[in-house]
Amino acid sequence: MVGRGYAIFDTALGRCGIIWSSTGVVAVQLPEAREIDTRRRIFQVHPEAREQRPSENAALAIEGIRGLLQGSDPDFSDVSLDAGGVPGFNRRVYEFACTIPRGETRTYREVAKALGASGAAYSVAQAVAKNPYMLIVPCHRVLEAGNYTDRLSPYGGVISKRRLLALEGAHPITSKTLFEVLLPVAPPRPST
Repeated sequence: MVGRGYAIFDTALGRCGIIWSSTGVVAVQLPEAREIDTRRRIFQVHPEAREQRPSENAALAIEGIRGLLQGSDPDFSDVSLDAGGVPGFNRRVYEFACTIPRGETRTYREVAKALGASGAAYSVAQAVAKNPYMLIVPCHRVLEAGNYTDRLSPYGGVISKRRLLALEGAHPITSKTLFEVLLPVAPPRPST
């Protein structure tokens, strides 16, 4: 294969895209509202990619993504990623995100502290927002404390973090961060 390839594939939540090089997966595009929009997003970010039959590595990633979006717990450890052009700090964030157990979450601050960069919560948020390996690297498990948002990365499409976490079975017992963020305590009612 010369250059980058891409493929569009069906999942339980819509048609996703995957971009790869000879080194590994370059990016995953979650489904947009329409397939044409998914393709447009791929072309905007990777105009050099050509539609092809998936490489063996990309096919392995596709199989895992399909499974994950059906609620299973795939193992992506054998999927090679092309990290060329990904800053070192972002790589560290992505490596840490891969250690967060399914159904659990961490805050940007917790990740920064775990990486020995306790003042770098904003940098963690930026790395999460730029995650090109959606689902393979589960950055949807890293949340902003106290102000949960449903946005994903530029590759996020119409699937929200909330939906991905629900597929993984995240709930208050296994995810204190998610419980605090998704189910805030209601303010006391005024007495009458």
